[in-house]
Amino acid sequence: MEAVQIFTAAVASLTLLGVALGRLPALKMNRATIALVGSTLLVAGGVLSLDQAYRAVDWNTLLLLFGMMVLNVNLRAGGFFQRVTAGVIRFAKTPRRLLALIIGASGVLSAVFLNDTIVLVFTPLVLDVTLALRRNPLPYLVGLVTAANIGSVATITGNPQNMLVGLSSGISFVDFTEALAPIAVVGLAIAWGVLVLVYRREFTGSPLGTVVEVPISGDHRTLIKALVATGVMGVTLVAGLPVPLAAALAAALLLVTRRTAPEGVFQEIDWGLLVFFIGLFVVTGALEASGLSGQLLQLLHPYANGGPLPLSAVSVVLSNVVSNVPAVMLLRPVVPTLNDPASAWLTIAMATTLAGNLTLIGSVANLIVAEIARRRGVELSFGEYLKAGTAIAILSLGVGILWLSF
Repeated sequence: MEAVQIFTAAVASLTLLGVALGRLPALKMNRATIALVGSTLLVAGGVLSLDQAYRAVDWNTLLLLFGMMVLNVNLRAGGFFQRVTAGVIRFAKTPRRLLALIIGASGVLSAVFLNDTIVLVFTPLVLDVTLALRRNPLPYLVGLVTAANIGSVATITGNPQNMLVGLSSGISFVDFTEALAPIAVVGLAIAWGVLVLVYRREFTGSPLGTVVEVPISGDHRTLIKALVATGVMGVTLVAGLPVPLAAALAAALLLVTRRTAPEGVFQEIDWGLLVFFIGLFVVTGALEASGLSGQLLQLLHPYANGGPLPLSAVSVVLSNVVSNVPAVMLLRPVVPTLNDPASAWLTIAMATTLAGNLTLIGSVANLIVAEIARRRGVELSFGEYLKAGTAIAILSLGVGILWLSF
């Protein structure tokens, strides 16, 4: 290896390790700062010029993420998610039905509004409801997060890695959904069945009894406007408008306002996630410029070119080593060289997403739920999550592989 390749490999490996762990020992750094520092070192070290670094960033993905964030901020401000929770409680008469409604709501909403957003908003609400009903909150929390990951498989807007796949592949929003939505539907049913079996004592079928009132706050006009913007985005996506432009259009409609200060909206945007993506784009660009991506391509090509099963295995391993978003970025140069790139893209989207349910640290959504629960005195431990989460992941991955194979 040449000196530049050794330097690139060292910096990129340390960066991806930090991204996978979410931190670096003895340093107060998160995924965003780790990715930004790693990318800056690669540019400063001469692996990429500034112009090459700018070109390495996929601005379509950033625009799509930003548009979805603006939409989610307005939905929260309008009390949309509280209203959904109130509806779930109103129709849930037994523990099994409550679990089914939580899984269904989480899965469907994650397909539209990003899985991380859904668990961030719904975890406190699920804790409030289950603790008020004197139920064991753990199976409902696992149901919430596994359903969020599974449901997000269905669309390009469901999670960040799907956004990367959708924009890199050129697959339309409708075609993507037609291919992967059936996997999400079956996966949600699997999640419910596994949880009912694993937590038999919780789901005896006895009625819930206590009625829990969910306080609903939020501006009604903001809610209506956000729902209209969501509808506009949906119509334009089905009509074939580029996905980033559809999301940007929805955001633009919401930013034209006489009542909401833009500072309030921008304060709620997850700028760290956008910085994280920019840093990772530059890191993977450096791997390509140094020639290391070509070596990785040669290594992975025999395994990735054998259809959904071996490609899923490669995707699952990479997702659990470096996290799912970096895994997709590393696989991007490989896919165009495969026999069936379109099928390969769909397989990668399916496998990197469902792989997040294997362990508690498998996805950011899992960690969000565990951290919020811990603050409320509920311990969702690594071992507790494995009781149902791993089985859900394996079974749903099996369904996905079979569906995409036949």
